[in-house]
Amino acid sequence: MDLALTPDQKTFASTTRSFLDKNNPVGTVRDLPDAPEAFDRTWWGKGAELGWTAMLVPEELGGGSVSGEGVRDLAIIAEEHGRVVAPGALLPVSIVLAGLVEAARDGSDHTSEIEGLVAGELLATWAVYEPGAGWAPGAPATTARAEGDTFVLDGIKDRVEMGDQADLFLVTASTPEGVTQFLVPSDAPGVTVTPEWTLDLSRRFAEVRFEGVNVLASAVVGQVGEATPLIERQLQVALVLQVAEICGGLEQVFAFTTQWAFDRYSFGRPLASYQALKHRFADMKMWIEACQATSGEAARAVQDRSDDAAELVSVAKSYVASYAVKIIQDCVQMHGGLGVTWEHDLHLYLRRATVDRALYGTPEDHRRRIADFMKL
Repeated sequence: MDLALTPDQKTFASTTRSFLDKNNPVGTVRDLPDAPEAFDRTWWGKGAELGWTAMLVPEELGGGSVSGEGVRDLAIIAEEHGRVVAPGALLPVSIVLAGLVEAARDGSDHTSEIEGLVAGELLATWAVYEPGAGWAPGAPATTARAEGDTFVLDGIKDRVEMGDQADLFLVTASTPEGVTQFLVPSDAPGVTVTPEWTLDLSRRFAEVRFEGVNVLASAVVGQVGEATPLIERQLQVALVLQVAEICGGLEQVFAFTTQWAFDRYSFGRPLASYQALKHRFADMKMWIEACQATSGEAARAVQDRSDDAAELVSVAKSYVASYAVKIIQDCVQMHGGLGVTWEHDLHLYLRRATVDRALYGTPEDHRRRIADFMKL
């Protein structure tokens, strides 16, 4: 966590941590696969009351942030969620709100949807991935054609987080004018949601089919054919929250692993006293510090809308996601046989980090993106 947090931000982080510890301790994640829903809407509504959904939304639309820097405040929430592998709609709802608020700057009016999301009464998610395809939001196979005052959507989206609970899908589709985004109700005729298997026990994903789905022209988010800036903003917010969440998890894993090394004795000495293990701990600590610094700089750039924000979020995703899995795997090894048991919490963090590594572009995808920036 940033040592330069304001007193208000520290209080906000503490309140969020207390709420999560009380309502979603880490151990409860094991029960989620058998639960009817990934999380309780009432619980999410209480999180919205704490301000989780308001950070990216201007005050005139019912939002507001603790410090006036919504992206950085939201990263604090994400870090606390990562610390306990919390379920919930923080990432998908924040991504959709980022797109809706960005579109509102250009005159697109989705005030009622924004207000519902901020209040925690609505859930929305980004339907951007497609079967058999990697990260390619600028070239969707899903199509939308104009028919009078409506658009007709056809296509399949998969890896849609919270797809089975969402009230709204922010769908990225191709039109003759270019890539366009649409806000589609989950109960619209022609929408079919099928759950998908996921490695992360605390999150659920789904395949969503759009077969002749009719939506009004008012469902367009932004302008027809001009979704590229919105997609970039949504991606930047997604990556900031991802890396912040990963950093929160890494801090927690490293803390209980070092404690284990001091508590566990071998040949009459604590594990932490062995030189070889000291070097491994030092390496991990250095990597975690670098992850936090990279994550913090990305959040600052996105908050300030810096010219290098797109590059810095890719740097953060590439670095943090690459090292996170390595660090947690090292912690598994430190725990010996205990580290690979169902009862230990380590695998919960490893599952979350592995899924975060893959979504919204892998580290390899973002290294290619960085290379493209270097050509400009």
